[in-house]
Amino acid sequence: MAWSTREMAELAGVSLRAVRHYHDVALLDEPERRSNGYKQYGVSHLVRLLRIKRLTALGFSLSQIADMDDHPDSDPDPRDLRALDAELAATIERLQHARAEVGALLRGRAASDLPLRFASVDETADLPAPDRSFVTVLGTVLGPSGMDAYAELLQQEPQPVARELNELPADADEQTRQSLAERLVPYVRFIRARHPGLNDLASDAPRGRQHTARTIGKAISDLYNPAQVDVMKRLDRLLSDVAARQ
Repeated sequence: MAWSTREMAELAGVSLRAVRHYHDVALLDEPERRSNGYKQYGVSHLVRLLRIKRLTALGFSLSQIADMDDHPDSDPDPRDLRALDAELAATIERLQHARAEVGALLRGRAASDLPLRFASVDETADLPAPDRSFVTVLGTVLGPSGMDAYAELLQQEPQPVARELNELPADADEQTRQSLAERLVPYVRFIRARHPGLNDLASDAPRGRQHTARTIGKAISDLYNPAQVDVMKRLDRLLSDVAARQ
């Protein structure tokens, strides 16, 4: 029994282009040709093609397959299998998270510009535009623990002093800035005591603390006006002074 290239591709459930590519990268041996010049594939070619198809479906790269024993009964190296299993687990987790986000969007319980942990309409509908953009940036740098801690903060109704910061004009004078920074100290200390995770948002940041700090600093300087940024810097210094005295 001999098959043409098209017949063997149909039997294996792959495309003609795939068969030709496997020849090009030396994964599949070239068959003999009939007198008319057409290729004639045998059972060994079909078995090899089915093995390649199965291994690629599992997630192995063609280069990995090329390094494996060509014998049909040989199994992939256990180290390769463990590495592939870890990759598949990560892919499944990513897809499950993506599906949860799509489900939340379908149910109208999420906003498309925010990470799922921040995306409840009830928690974000009243956020000023700069705060909303800041939350979106946080979603790119924080790990799960940091995002959960910040999401808890969003569930809390902001106090009037926090709204003052949001409404602070860019030309606010020195006295107004200092007064606001001082009045924010007890509010921020209360918030941090109630939500301990806020004390170290970058604890599980995927790219580390320095990258997280740089990104957050850049977001603050771009999203908020000079007076607001100045108040935040004053607030940080005051909080540090309080901590040093304790």
